[in-house]
Amino acid sequence: MKKLLILGAGTAGTMVANRLSRMLEDGEWKITVVDQSETHYYQPGFLFIPFGIYKKHDVVKPRRDFIPPGVELIISPVEMIETERNRVRLAKDGRYLDYDFLVIATGAHIRPDQTPGMAEHEWRRSIHDFYTLEGALALARYLRTWPGGRLVVNVVDNPIKCPVAPLEFLMLADWFFRERGMRDRVELIYATPLSGAFTKPIASKLLSGLLEEKGIQVVPDFMIERVEPDAKKIISYDEQEVAYDLLVSVPLNMGDEVVARSGLGDVLNYVPVDKHTFVSPTYPNVFALGDAAAVPTSKAGSVAHFAVECFAENFVHYTDGLEMPHKFDGHANCFIESGFGKGLLIDFNYDVEPLPGRYPLPGVGPFTLLEESEANHWGKLLFRWMYWHLLLKGKELPLPALMSMAGKQRLN
Repeated sequence: MKKLLILGAGTAGTMVANRLSRMLEDGEWKITVVDQSETHYYQPGFLFIPFGIYKKHDVVKPRRDFIPPGVELIISPVEMIETERNRVRLAKDGRYLDYDFLVIATGAHIRPDQTPGMAEHEWRRSIHDFYTLEGALALARYLRTWPGGRLVVNVVDNPIKCPVAPLEFLMLADWFFRERGMRDRVELIYATPLSGAFTKPIASKLLSGLLEEKGIQVVPDFMIERVEPDAKKIISYDEQEVAYDLLVSVPLNMGDEVVARSGLGDVLNYVPVDKHTFVSPTYPNVFALGDAAAVPTSKAGSVAHFAVECFAENFVHYTDGLEMPHKFDGHANCFIESGFGKGLLIDFNYDVEPLPGRYPLPGVGPFTLLEESEANHWGKLLFRWMYWHLLLKGKELPLPALMSMAGKQRLN
């Protein structure tokens, strides 16, 4: 019997387990999933918690509810991946798990400790994050009584999970403080290492204009070197300073430490793989998916979904000694909450940046690309239901895994 071992039961790992449990031949494969936690988090929902839109119960469910019958789930940290011996050592009891094929889906995690001064005595006091459940809940409590002042959102470096989330936070903050009648007492600043609001030029121009309309100042090319928590300021490598009363940080995102311990990662602990097939260039029976993979696409749930669709069919062919039929194109789409019951949608891949148009049906939508609409806001909220009931369970959606140009307006 062949053994497939999946490390990580987050978005990508759970989708892989569900999809392949249906596609691989019964009786010929044993699928095992390892994760260190019993709890599955709907991470896109963390954004809404500080503003009271979502509560803890909206974003937390037991992992076992999404692991299919016949797939073994082991709860334990992983101590080491021994690729030369095709085995993994568990930290909980020192047990070894052998594999014929390994999928690394260990995700990405914030590392405030990597920025001097960030994780010291002001962490979760005047310095907060919303990329963890604990951070989002702490920030929600803080904002209830915050009297106003200078709120700075800073991204330490890219890549980060959901690259539009800092922009969404700022636009929701604009809405939140206006609803509370205190927007005139709040200054909103976005200090980003990018040269604009977003990585892609067309979307960056539109989003920068939207932030300007909302009175949100962008400080571009800000590469943070340290935080001075007592002086309440962040300082860049070129000694530029940005003062704050409340710092909402997106700390450095890094892959899991087991990737580093096992000698499989790059400088940020992400696993280098072929960007089209997710196969390791060094170990042909090792794959990396989701946020754990060092590929030049967004670290977002939509990417994991589209990637797993391609990967699953490829894997079945690959393990039968056949050529992989699909080359993943980096397809991503992201709803961008802009406040006041509206949102935007972007759809892009490795080669094509976000363009205006309609999605998914040309001329019909119902979603608009690079344009605010109420439909996009409801699409963002509907995604949570889809995530729990369809995506995690590996069910097919009537959306192509590879990006389509249908409905998009080409710009010269």
